[in-house]
Amino acid sequence: MTYLVAVSGGVDSVCLLDILSRSDHQLIVAHVEHGIRGEASRADARFVAALAQKYNLPFVSTALNLGPNASEELARQKRYDFLLAQAQKFGAVLVTAHHAEDVAETIAINIERGTGWRGLAVLARTGIRRPLISFTKTQLYDYALQHRLEWVEDATNASGLYQRNRVRKALKSVISQRTVVRLLQLRARQLALRKDIERETERITLRNSGSRYFLSQIDDDVALELLASDIARQTGGLRPTRPRTQRALLAIKTARPGAKIDVGDGVQLEITSRTYCAKVV
Repeated sequence: MTYLVAVSGGVDSVCLLDILSRSDHQLIVAHVEHGIRGEASRADARFVAALAQKYNLPFVSTALNLGPNASEELARQKRYDFLLAQAQKFGAVLVTAHHAEDVAETIAINIERGTGWRGLAVLARTGIRRPLISFTKTQLYDYALQHRLEWVEDATNASGLYQRNRVRKALKSVISQRTVVRLLQLRARQLALRKDIERETERITLRNSGSRYFLSQIDDDVALELLASDIARQTGGLRPTRPRTQRALLAIKTARPGAKIDVGDGVQLEITSRTYCAKVV
């Protein structure tokens, strides 16, 4: 099997590359230079290119030139657009270096934003493998030191401008390794339940799609799950966040016929006396 290994140059991805280099898989090193940190960002790209050469592996990269004010979300979206496109191009599986603390941070961010059960089923996108998900950051540092690996530190990791950095700093003082392990267990359980939940949701949604009356008569938590799935089905996959779904449900219950409600991300609900319809505008 061919793996496209996402390598930023940080300790996590450097460890991932070294571990995979000891396997029988065919590897391609991939790097995204976001263009947010100027020369430091370009230096990281050169470091990863040299790292690929050291391991005698093919190297692919892109320079996005997003600028210093680019958001975390935009950088993540553009990064994955490139990585997944490259994985498809080479017939490879994308592999990333997410670890146990990444799971905890992502769950915390989801809670901060407002989430349902899906807030636990994190870092599980189809087509991406994360072999370090059970490793702690300390274990990765230990591995890097033991094998005398070199890596680069991203200065923006210490910046309070980014939500993940703020969450990471806050969690360090309140979360234990035992709690991180428990979160990994909860994530695994929720992922196991996810297929059953989504199968049942699809069945109910198809029978009641667009019905204001149906959503108004059932439990709100169930209605939110069904509504989010129905909006995603009607719009080709644009699933709203939980807060946006809550606003959409309120509109479905109370809005007058003829109303047009902006859900967010370019999605609009058109309301009639009995139905709603989600459209991309």
